[in-house]
Amino acid sequence: MMPVFNIIRFLLRSPTSAFSLVIIGALILLAILAPLLATHDPYLQDLTNVLQPPNGAHIFGTDELGRDIYSRLIYGTRITLTIIGLVTITVGPIGLAVGTAAGYVGGMFDTVLMRITDIFLSFPSLILSLAFVAALGPSLNNAIIAIALTSWPPIARLARAETLTFRSSDYIAAARLQGASPVRIIVHSIVPMCLPSVMIRLTLNMATVILTAAGLGFLGLGAQPPMPEWGAMIATGRRYMLDSWWLVAFPGVAILLVSLAFNLLGDGLRDALDPKQMNRR
Repeated sequence: MMPVFNIIRFLLRSPTSAFSLVIIGALILLAILAPLLATHDPYLQDLTNVLQPPNGAHIFGTDELGRDIYSRLIYGTRITLTIIGLVTITVGPIGLAVGTAAGYVGGMFDTVLMRITDIFLSFPSLILSLAFVAALGPSLNNAIIAIALTSWPPIARLARAETLTFRSSDYIAAARLQGASPVRIIVHSIVPMCLPSVMIRLTLNMATVILTAAGLGFLGLGAQPPMPEWGAMIATGRRYMLDSWWLVAFPGVAILLVSLAFNLLGDGLRDALDPKQMNRR
């Protein structure tokens, strides 16, 4: 796999990948500097300024409780990054472990794990997430758990396919002849070779995670009021959207930009980690 610096340099050569890095970098900075960049308390209600259109005092307007939309969007980046981060660090190891173990061991073990994976894949991720949240109860933490439980199967399928490709290679055969245990072969030989493809899939999966989290928030099953989660903001603003367009427009644009950025980054990583691109670098 290419060094991180070379990957970033390759991504910056592409306008779309560079755009995605700018958006994601801005998202991280907004989350870190939220207290400095927010112009108002995102939870402060001002009933004398309800449903104000964008103006000098409130550049994105106010909601039905007089809260500043801009400040709530800024603080909403923290919730979005929290969801993305926790889901990613959960589904990555789970998907890798299930997929590499199933692909390397094979037999009945592989069959059982893949049938379980197929059961999860047979349901749309949002529908399955709704079922888990309904069982666990509506909250941000339960939404993260539900999204993680529905996001690992594609990673497992990809890791298994990669493992089946590498399992019969001379490199793995040499490791067996040296007396390496199956666990050691999986951890030290197969997992590193699966990482490039899994990293790309995880990056592309982040856009789905954002949309699923927004969908749960929109339905009232994710982050609960008064948390400034973008999907929940759209849900509360939809009742006033015909007269107060800014209530849904700005959170919607935020979801669109961040989802698009992660999709473009995934496409860029796919090109950067593609061995066929080696001669072009």
